[in-house]
Amino acid sequence: MQQTLVLKLKPAEAADESTVKRYIAASAAVPESAISGYTITRQSLDARGKQAWVQLSLLAYINEPFIQRQLQSFHYPDVHQSDKTVLVIGAGPAGLFAALRLIEAGIRPLILERGKDVQARRRDLAVMNREGIVNPDSNYCFGEGGAGTYSDGKLYTRSSKRGDIGRILSLFVHFGAEEKILYEAHPHIGTNKLPHIISAMRRQIIASGGLIYFEKKLTGFILEKNKIRSVITADGDQFNGDALILATGHSARDIFELLHQQQILIEAKPFALGVRVEHPQELIDSCQYHLVPLSHSAVQLRDPLLPPAAYSWVNQVDGKGVFSFVCARVVSLLRPQHRPVKLW
Repeated sequence: MQQTLVLKLKPAEAADESTVKRYIAASAAVPESAISGYTITRQSLDARGKQAWVQLSLLAYINEPFIQRQLQSFHYPDVHQSDKTVLVIGAGPAGLFAALRLIEAGIRPLILERGKDVQARRRDLAVMNREGIVNPDSNYCFGEGGAGTYSDGKLYTRSSKRGDIGRILSLFVHFGAEEKILYEAHPHIGTNKLPHIISAMRRQIIASGGLIYFEKKLTGFILEKNKIRSVITADGDQFNGDALILATGHSARDIFELLHQQQILIEAKPFALGVRVEHPQELIDSCQYHLVPLSHSAVQLRDPLLPPAAYSWVNQVDGKGVFSFVCARVVSLLRPQHRPVKLW
């Protein structure tokens, strides 16, 4: 028998499989030995009171063999000999996911990325943080993986109109993310793991016949009969394709200028202006988890089984919405004890 249950547990209890099974047995009114296993379908944290609770929605297997979670499979055919090639400008999330989708459709993608691969990009970031020297084409905005590669890899969205979010989470798992992102209420991959996942996506694209060129900055379009047939890069190379996908992100201002110069129609859309606000992680933890001050300069440390606390903020100013777009944890570039929370 399979039974769907909801349990409200303390963090230490939720982290221990034998304890979870004991609660399942009590909830289902069966012996603990009857529980062969369980699959978590949803996990969230309720920290509104002094005691933080982990809420688990799960599927329990009772008196029958346990079946592991069935992960979604993805098939990427060989497109080396495809008669269609689509140029993809940018190797951020939009560009990489577009390339994978093209391969699924039997079309060969050719990605041009102005920045460097994810490993070389890390070295440029180290120089920037240490010496203040910025590579204009390899930094936090430009390079393989896009702006999110070094921003903790948060996967949470308030929108319910973003398409098949479950499929995207499953795709991340397919390329190496932990399975828990499939059921966490606020999933995130982590900056330490995301570069490896991005590299795995690149290897799949290349293995299937796609092409990726780094340090190839788009500088011109060649139009025939009012259609883009080719693109030119800063080093003078020309690339041809049957269609073009611009996945350049919001920071590639030169692309918008190029489109305007070549009289290619672009349409304005509303935009949000963002500022960055930082608070010490200890402050947010103490507010969220009701931690006790130990002295004038220190507070009680949060339970290691609890995640670093995050928050969101929404308000109305002169009839317009003001809200925190992303609330992500970042490693401080200041003193080790300062661990700020970043709000975009």
